Amino acid sequence: MPIAFSIFVENMENKALYIETYGCQMNVNDSEVVAAIMQPEGYRLTERMEDADVIFVNTCSIRENAEQRIWGRLDVFRLEKRRNPALLVGVLGCMAERLKEELLEKGIVDLVAGPDAYRSLPLLVAQAETGQKGINVLLSREETYADISPVRMDKNGVSAFVSIMRGCNNMCSYCVVPYTRGAERSRNPETILHEVRELFDKGYREVTLLGQNVDSYHWSEGTTSMSFAQLMEQVALVDPLLRVRFATSHPKDMSDEVLHTMAKYPNICKHIHLPVQSGSTRILELMNRKYTREMYLERIAKVREILPDCTVSTDVIAGFCTETEQDHHDTLSLMKEVGFDMGFMFQYSERPNTKAARHFKDDVPEQEKNRRLNEIITLHNELSLQNNEQEIGKVREVLVEGVSKRSAEELFGRTSQNKVVVFPKNNYKVGDYVNVKIERCSSATLMGAPQI
Repeated sequence: MPIAFSIFVENMENKALYIETYGCQMNVNDSEVVAAIMQPEGYRLTERMEDADVIFVNTCSIRENAEQRIWGRLDVFRLEKRRNPALLVGVLGCMAERLKEELLEKGIVDLVAGPDAYRSLPLLVAQAETGQKGINVLLSREETYADISPVRMDKNGVSAFVSIMRGCNNMCSYCVVPYTRGAERSRNPETILHEVRELFDKGYREVTLLGQNVDSYHWSEGTTSMSFAQLMEQVALVDPLLRVRFATSHPKDMSDEVLHTMAKYPNICKHIHLPVQSGSTRILELMNRKYTREMYLERIAKVREILPDCTVSTDVIAGFCTETEQDHHDTLSLMKEVGFDMGFMFQYSERPNTKAARHFKDDVPEQEKNRRLNEIITLHNELSLQNNEQEIGKVREVLVEGVSKRSAEELFGRTSQNKVVVFPKNNYKVGDYVNVKIERCSSATLMGAPQI
């Protein structure tokens, strides 16, 4: 689901920078990198949006509705510019790279910077202050921001994202990421481990290793090399009290070595996000996913064999080009066979310049897409409830992340299996590990009582 959050940074000249972030976990981490890049220029965090002299909106182009939301926000910023004519607005990220000319032509935006151009932001802001339109959307084959320690934007101080690679080589026919984020490149493992150790020393107790396809992480220098499984092991060895998660895996690349490494270390969380997108081999081929229905199910079987207590979440696209009712039922039947615990489900939206947009007709009617998506969501909710009901009576270790939205007398956190648990506060605090006996559930949440 789209993520949106805001940060402010104020510099010693009493100027403030406001960042809004939309999209995936990668974008959240990118905004933290942006804040770190601006910090040496004298910028500091603040929470006064009304004081903003510069606005950055970090964008996502994966789905059409994400872009439409950004255009809506730009209309809001236009009103802010009327109130404060000196206000500068910058668009960052995937949408900046894809729509650079259109964004500048609208007259709202003063600068645009692609995902590999964040180091140039201080210069682009300086140019915009003189009335010049600043633009840098060049993609890089080397940039990983490995030397930058992100300014953490999370509220709880417990969980953090750590980028281990950038870009993507998969070229799925529906996806803009290879065009907006460039080719795949892996980050030096020493810089990753340094960042993780820093986080643990600051009190963080969970890191999520991020990449468009973490399974294809590979670092080599001279005679030494490191795979994703080896990197994950090194991160797990930082401290047994540090939980390790990762996202996202690709079914064609997830190896048995990764699964065995997960099984070996208790602090590597027993949850895998494994997007399937469709249960139809024919549609998967059109999507250029490079696996079949049978291959996906074989990977799931291997997960169940090596990690019997592991949960699996997924992504599903409804109504891809030429999708028939049989293709749709293939997706529903695969969902039932796997029994996904969590999922993100969307109807297909054509993205300009992708292979699907160039070569396939978006021929499934909008009403039909919506019906199929609703059936997928309904089934998913049923499966999630069934899975959560199986948790009742079990005792799970929960890492406390914050206070429940419904009651100040309750806390919430997640299990190793990435299930949200709500329980009485008692004397526990954020960052504690608490053993909770699960007593009841909904399709989205587990509820229970701490075990002394």
